Amino acid sequence: MNKRLWISMCGAAVLALTLGTAQADPHGGPHDGRGDGRGGGARPGFDHMDARFGHNHYYPSRGYEVRDLPRDRFVVDRDNHRYFYSGGIWYEPRGPRYVVVGPPVGVFVPVLPSYYSTVYFGGVPYYYANDTYYAWRPDSNQYEVVDPPGDDNSAQTQAPPSDDVFTYPKNGQSEEQQGKDKYECHKWASDQSGFDPTQSGGGVPADQNESRRAQYQRAMGACLEGRGYSVK
Repeated sequence: MNKRLWISMCGAAVLALTLGTAQADPHGGPHDGRGDGRGGGARPGFDHMDARFGHNHYYPSRGYEVRDLPRDRFVVDRDNHRYFYSGGIWYEPRGPRYVVVGPPVGVFVPVLPSYYSTVYFGGVPYYYANDTYYAWRPDSNQYEVVDPPGDDNSAQTQAPPSDDVFTYPKNGQSEEQQGKDKYECHKWASDQSGFDPTQSGGGVPADQNESRRAQYQRAMGACLEGRGYSVK
């Protein structure tokens, strides 16, 4: 065989092999189903644009099937069903494949999706991604999938005003005494104002929230100053 022709044929074979490898689909279909899809548009398979609360993130539509799961996944068992969770996307086994589904309410995950939006309902933070709400549960040290906490019109994307009071113990009070004083002043300020920052919305009607919060903060400051603290 002519040496130049043989080299040309080898080069063509290598090129064809390279292109075939680059276009290979790990899910055995027209889309790869991987990546986050954020930024310049949807990646293949990520055809659902979630724009709620300015989330602006692409996900695979529910019902979309894949052959292989992402490597960075968590296994979640619930009611004799097994789910796989990765990057805010939930999968359920269906025969030899996996289908994208919505998560069942009440399951727990150790981490939030890489991209999420924080929204507040009644002053309480929730974490939103891919049509799903998560709430932090300190008793389990995990995030729980929860029902929508309210309609979109009642949601806020900005954190509500803080009720934290910064104090300095002028009389050298111990940490134990500081904790006791703060708790007792909190109870007194809550009784005086009717506002309790540990409850959703302070436990008062929305139209009274701002004025009652101010009353609570004034009462809290007065109580702590009376016990020998510098309050800011």
